[in-house]
Amino acid sequence: MTTSHSEKRRNFYKDVPEFWHDLYNMEYALLDIHLLSKDTPLKIHEASKLVYAIFDKTADLLRELDDDTLLELGYPEESLSYIRYKPVPQECIIGRFDFVVSDGDIKLLEFNSDTPTFIKELYHVNEKVCQYFNCPNPNAGMEAQLAKELKRGLLSSWKSLQRDGEAKIVFTSHSDHEEDYLTTKYIQALAGVPSEYVSLDQLQIRDDGAYTPGGERIDVLYRQTYPIEHLVDDEDPLTKEKVGQELMQMVLERKLAVLNPPSAFLLQSKGVQALIWGLHEEGSAFFTGEEHEWIERYFLPTYLDSEHFEENGMTFVQKPAFGREGDTVKIMEATGKVLLEDKNDTYKLTLPVYQKFCPLPVSVITTDEGEKEASFMVGSFIINGHPGAIGIRAGNAITDNESYFLPVGIQEI
Repeated sequence: MTTSHSEKRRNFYKDVPEFWHDLYNMEYALLDIHLLSKDTPLKIHEASKLVYAIFDKTADLLRELDDDTLLELGYPEESLSYIRYKPVPQECIIGRFDFVVSDGDIKLLEFNSDTPTFIKELYHVNEKVCQYFNCPNPNAGMEAQLAKELKRGLLSSWKSLQRDGEAKIVFTSHSDHEEDYLTTKYIQALAGVPSEYVSLDQLQIRDDGAYTPGGERIDVLYRQTYPIEHLVDDEDPLTKEKVGQELMQMVLERKLAVLNPPSAFLLQSKGVQALIWGLHEEGSAFFTGEEHEWIERYFLPTYLDSEHFEENGMTFVQKPAFGREGDTVKIMEATGKVLLEDKNDTYKLTLPVYQKFCPLPVSVITTDEGEKEASFMVGSFIINGHPGAIGIRAGNAITDNESYFLPVGIQEI
């Protein structure tokens, strides 16, 4: 009797511990592989390095902007002091670029600099799928690099507090969210330092700092999956105190260090891409001639209004400055007609940005339900400025939370 594809997939992934091969009771991790030419990962790494250099340079400029300009870029008012604070040399420890890779061109859609997911998939699981299909893994050896930079980031954060003794390091997430919890536990194990996991709802906020349920004062808090734009609104259900803002104030007063650092949230707004494109379009001397070439090559025209696209008869994408998983994203014609939109509108009150439409390439994937066409978006990690693991989210024309994880291998010729 032949084994069905869904049985093969289930049998394969049951041997990958603490991994969410299904999400929301739907197929997530495919038992399929997309083969890349040998030079494609190198080109994606090069793009990641150069694009990050642009963001890294822009961070210093952003910290110098006045409050009104930062508000125009979409930052919550409560976060302004926080995003200007730079306690460690690193702007971002773990970030992920979302690229369109098509016909030799690589274009940036957005930079998930503060709370990127897709980590265990690309750094750990991709290797196992490559072994299954007997092909080289483009992410080989990168788990060790991630572990090294995690340690470095934790050490920098601890040193920024200028305290004596041993650091109390805590990793946190929503413990009832499988993907967030297991991603955070994976990073905790990879960091390889004495630490504790505490669920977000179990953290205790006191006047002099954050504490574990056991009463230990926390020095470094690693919040891999919890966005600052949600944290600013967090309040205690009983006292109604703004505990999220209290936590951010503790960081400013060096009562606590957090990773990713505050500057990672500074780079998260898609308004930053509009700022970068605006400086490029006016030929600003802020960027060198070479940097202008990088922006032209990898960035898409991005603005804070849709006028440019409407006047030039161009299809464009409207997306929230802070948004996730395709939520509240629309693809629109210059006339204002909506061609495609995500069914969710969680971020409808968030500042919108407008970006030139760049269609995702389409290819065939193998799922439990058989073969189907899917749009491919490439995720590419940047780890403290170093290019990291790459992989594909395969799904709808707007990449949403129903997209699949499609492992990648290298085509041997």
